[in-house]
Amino acid sequence: MRYALFLGCNIPARVDQYDASARAVLRQVGVQLVDIREFNCCGYPMRNVDQKAFLLSSAVNLALAEKAGLDILALCKCCFGTLKEAEHILEGEGTLQKEVHGLLAQRGLEYTGKIQIKHFLSVLYYDVGLDTLKSNITRQYKDFKIATHYGCHALRPSKITRFDDPVAPSIFDNLVELTGAKSVDWIRKLECCGAPVLGFNDDLSMNLTKKKILSGKKAGADYLCSACPYCHLQFDSAGFGSLSATARAVHGYRRKSSGN
Repeated sequence: MRYALFLGCNIPARVDQYDASARAVLRQVGVQLVDIREFNCCGYPMRNVDQKAFLLSSAVNLALAEKAGLDILALCKCCFGTLKEAEHILEGEGTLQKEVHGLLAQRGLEYTGKIQIKHFLSVLYYDVGLDTLKSNITRQYKDFKIATHYGCHALRPSKITRFDDPVAPSIFDNLVELTGAKSVDWIRKLECCGAPVLGFNDDLSMNLTKKKILSGKKAGADYLCSACPYCHLQFDSAGFGSLSATARAVHGYRRKSSGN
């Protein structure tokens, strides 16, 4: 198995531990990753501002991967959802599509839809497979209770992303329980982390985050786990007094309480 690794912007700049751990896991199960240095932003920041700019940014990445003959493995769910949206739009025919294809041609690139876009969790679950993963697990985490946070952009719109059941997803939970940990059922499991409105309505953003953390804590979770840097940063930067330790536990580590 060989993929073009799409890191996006936030992971190498702010959460490089996600990159390092993902590479280590994939290497262990025989997945080869190729870094395409020419990859640029997925276009997510421009999705609701300038559709052509968003689509061209995504299309460049898709064309580069297609030129290399590799499917894309995205670690970020926002990047995954954005690239899938671009793929969907480029399947159509219209003025926008023609313009974007023309701009690609000016760069010596072409995109014809021959590659697939996958998220890290999908590759682990479907391509690597649970049996292979299980055979590589050397330590069980039976004492851990995990609240899985799926995020928005991988699940919806489901007809485009095709990641998992948008109403009752299970991929993340099954992967967690493969390690021996328990994936808890919690009320706000599928709600937004609040990151998309940060900077526009900070009160709403932090309220959404706080409610999610409280919900996971109420369900008895020791950790709240995500697989998206935007969600990671949103939870990790949230400070709610005694809840801050829970917020910091989002990404699989626990810090000793120090009154922070």
